[in-house]
Amino acid sequence: MSHRSSTLAALTNADGGVQLSSIRLQDLIGMIRNAEKNILLLNQARVRALQDLEIILNEKQALQAEINNLEMRLAKTDARIKVVAQEKIHVELLENELEKLQNELSYRDVSSGSMQDVDGVVPVLHDKSIHFLNEELNSLRKENMSWKDDLEALKAELSNVKGTDERVLMLEKERSLLESSLEELEIKFSASQEDVSKLSTLKFECKNLWEKVDHLQALLDKATKQADQAISVLQQNQELRKKVDRLEESLEEANVYKSSSEKLQQYNELMQQKIKLLEERLQRSDEEIHSYVQLYQESVKEFQDTLDSLKEERKKRALDEPVNDMPWEFYSHLLFMIDSWFIEKKISTNDAKLLREMVWKRDGRIRNAYMACKGKKEGEAIATILGLLSSPTRAGLHIIHIAAEMAPVAKVGGLGDVVTGLGKALQKRGHHVEIILPKYDCMEYEHIRDLRALDVVVESYFDGHLFRNKVWVGIVEGLPVYFIEPHHPGNFFWRGQFYGEHDDFKRFSFFSRAALELLFQAGKKPDIIHCHDWQTSFVAPLYWDLYAPKGLNSARICFTCHNFEYQGSAPASELASCGLDVHQLNRPDRMQDNLAHDRINPLKGAIVFSNIVTTVSPTYAQEVRTAEGGRGLHVTLNSHSKKFIGILNGIDTDAWNPATDTFLKGQYSANDLSGKAENKAAIRRHLGLSSADVRRPLVILYS
Repeated sequence: MSHRSSTLAALTNADGGVQLSSIRLQDLIGMIRNAEKNILLLNQARVRALQDLEIILNEKQALQAEINNLEMRLAKTDARIKVVAQEKIHVELLENELEKLQNELSYRDVSSGSMQDVDGVVPVLHDKSIHFLNEELNSLRKENMSWKDDLEALKAELSNVKGTDERVLMLEKERSLLESSLEELEIKFSASQEDVSKLSTLKFECKNLWEKVDHLQALLDKATKQADQAISVLQQNQELRKKVDRLEESLEEANVYKSSSEKLQQYNELMQQKIKLLEERLQRSDEEIHSYVQLYQESVKEFQDTLDSLKEERKKRALDEPVNDMPWEFYSHLLFMIDSWFIEKKISTNDAKLLREMVWKRDGRIRNAYMACKGKKEGEAIATILGLLSSPTRAGLHIIHIAAEMAPVAKVGGLGDVVTGLGKALQKRGHHVEIILPKYDCMEYEHIRDLRALDVVVESYFDGHLFRNKVWVGIVEGLPVYFIEPHHPGNFFWRGQFYGEHDDFKRFSFFSRAALELLFQAGKKPDIIHCHDWQTSFVAPLYWDLYAPKGLNSARICFTCHNFEYQGSAPASELASCGLDVHQLNRPDRMQDNLAHDRINPLKGAIVFSNIVTTVSPTYAQEVRTAEGGRGLHVTLNSHSKKFIGILNGIDTDAWNPATDTFLKGQYSANDLSGKAENKAAIRRHLGLSSADVRRPLVILYS
């Protein structure tokens, strides 16, 4: 019966794999449709950009014509200004001559009183000449004023020309921006076309997977038959072995009885009796074997009937009801939905807590209610799901990882693998696991499922101000992940790389406080907050100094350092940016760097303020407690040795499985090592090594 149960479990797992492949096929179809929509939007944006560019070019031509016209008018104005300047000089000369004439006439009037007869004619001429000169002077003054007005108008037109030049420059800049946008759109368009080609490849691979599943099913049936035959042969061998043992015992007894002729007769008689007894036992054994065969045939028939009924029941449930064993992605989506309702103030804190517990237990009622609410309005869905609330008991722990890396979306080293692998392992053991990451611009977004932004903004303190943070949610490797996108003028996580910036201390201290603010505003009550490396070491002092007094006090802090060489030390004054008290923390027993007293060491702060501190292996834990390996922190580690342990890193057996690893030339397992020879030959060919002696060992070191 144990053999039958194991075979049934294997077939059930195969059906689960087929079901999961079906879900992935639906996801691929959705991705294809989204890619087609993106291509259409890119084409429309490209057409609009070309139209805007054509309008700008027309405006540029019109402005160029206007500039040419203004330049001609400016040349004419310069000529007129020169003429006006000459006329002005001429007027000044005439005024000087007129003044001289007036002085001379007044002198003659005074000195020649006796010559009235002669001068009788002179005043008349004098008056006429003066009147004529005055009129000419007035006309020149009027003309001069008109020239001045024209000059002012030309100056105004010249300023307009300068403004037009500035506008042309602005239009040139806009044109260059539009051209760069057009180039980006063309790049995105080509990338989308590549994604479409990749999706077609994925369709083909999915078809191949279906064929492999069918082939594996056939192999499983064949293996089951072979196992049944082997069991029957083994049972027969065991019976024969028992008979041989009995015969050997009889032979030993015969050797004893050979010494005397008297006992020989007794021995012969005894042997005859034993032979007869053996024949009887052999006959009974044959009858038992026959009955076992009949029982096995009946069990096989019963198993087949049970399997057929299970398949029919599964088909019926697939048509009438949602699947019981939904993947973790489904329950992660439910948790995101509940969190968004709570953050948007649509449900109460207590309701959110009870609904989260139902999801953690994978309660079938909330699954069925959610499936029934598909297509309904949000208000109706909330009312339906709130109707399920009772008093469920909580199973497992609520664990939140705050980290700077997570494979495969944001991976630099082993930290990303540990966060993902540990999260999946804890999730399989029934714990509720969530991850909080920065939203880098250089992440591999194609590995994130159902990525969307929450309709809420979380504000966090930094450098004396409150800055807004946009919160995104998505599913990575079956784990729910929150991505924090700061709206800070420093563009902390839009740098094209994860680490290595001059302001990494500010970037990750901002992220650590924003992560705790998200937990506080979302009303979460985790049991464990797990931080990794110096980038999130700020969480421990921030939690106990600022957020535990506010009510976020249900958790205990676990801190893991994967490499003590990187400690993130900085001038002590920079710690104030995230709201921590520099005066209280820049002390030898807290966060003061052991090698420089004017600097803060975040890694030391995490060791001091965390409830438990771990590292990647027991050997490394002993090494870093020495002066050479501790990089200045050995004194702190030794003083906190009771809470410092080394735990050997494991691996994600789903990802690192040679039986399913498609990157290997040939797959192999503990039961079938034939693929290793194929991999060895492929490596020899790739490295150009000799294949003359295939039995020669090949040693490869991966570190």
